[in-house]
Amino acid sequence: MISSPFLLGGPRARRLLPFVGARFARALLVLCGAIFMPFISASAAETTPIKIGHYGSLTGKDAAFGVATGKGVQLAIAEINAKGGVLGRPLEYLVEDIQSKQGESATAVKKLISRDKVAVVIGANASANSLEAGPICQNFKVPMMAISSTNPKVTEIGDYIFRICFIDPFQGAVLAKFARESLKAQKVALLTAVNSPYSIGLSDVLRKDFTARGGTIIAEQKYSEGEKDFRAQLTAIRSAKPDVIAVTGFYTEAALICKQARDLGLTVPFIGGDGWEAPQLTELGGKAVEGTYYCTYFSAENAASEVRSYVDRYKARWNQEVPEGVSALGYDAMYLIAAAMTKAGTTEGPKLRDALAATKNFPGVTGSTTIDEKRNSAKAAVMLTIKNGRSTFFESVTP
Repeated sequence: MISSPFLLGGPRARRLLPFVGARFARALLVLCGAIFMPFISASAAETTPIKIGHYGSLTGKDAAFGVATGKGVQLAIAEINAKGGVLGRPLEYLVEDIQSKQGESATAVKKLISRDKVAVVIGANASANSLEAGPICQNFKVPMMAISSTNPKVTEIGDYIFRICFIDPFQGAVLAKFARESLKAQKVALLTAVNSPYSIGLSDVLRKDFTARGGTIIAEQKYSEGEKDFRAQLTAIRSAKPDVIAVTGFYTEAALICKQARDLGLTVPFIGGDGWEAPQLTELGGKAVEGTYYCTYFSAENAASEVRSYVDRYKARWNQEVPEGVSALGYDAMYLIAAAMTKAGTTEGPKLRDALAATKNFPGVTGSTTIDEKRNSAKAAVMLTIKNGRSTFFESVTP
């Protein structure tokens, strides 16, 4: 029998076994990984949460908008997850507070996309914030769904930018028609926030449309967001004797303007856009905002069964709080996005973008939504009035 030191059991073989065994084990692991990792990765991907990013003002002067929107989005996510999620995966809600400050939106969205790897971005409310953050989403090819940013320039940023609300030309025309026909106004005074793209755009349309309807813009005054004393502007408006005063900015300044106007003896009606909608309007304005009117997307008093059901679920989730227009828009936006993901069969940016763009007659609590070729959504408008300290349905208006 021939013996060799390299044969199994030989002295050299015994010395080499630990080395060979280690190399063999490593090779086996690599081989197993190559065979099984695709299956492991696919399985993990199927159960990994789909991250939904939201940026908005959760603190600061515009906090009412961001907080209310977030409540609508979170309710929708909870309901969708209870039904099994999207594409067999749960949704995960990630939010960044922009603190009602300019310059924070771009930073927030960069974090959501680069750090958190969100599939889609929801927000913002103010047009200025969406105009700031939109280019980031467009650059990264992550779809963004603006909630109540009504300035037409928002979706002009690029083909990954959408909105769930109507736009300023529509809203401005609604306000002009309401002032002219429902309030029988001949003369309107305008108060515009010069550092707000939303306010500037809304005033522009209201001015043109009201004039086209035979009315006159008898006075125009300007202010900046954050101001607290409007007596000089209101004194000038008082001397012009308008039938209606339109304040096209947001609720904080609108409430203070109404209070100071009443102190100066101005008793004519005030009107505003969806930027007025927040509990703080009545909290800050008190009796001074009684009898004022504003345009929005949704009324919790709507008798439709789907709206009544939504209101009940919202109240149950949020301690009997009544949903506002931006809450309902956030809710609809999340369901619309989930439907688009399902249709696309993926959360990949380009395919999700295409599915969102193809949305037609999507049913929601704010009405039917169709995304047009400019990625805007035409929504029905309602006019609410403040009565006994609360927002009350007044009438539906189409321009």
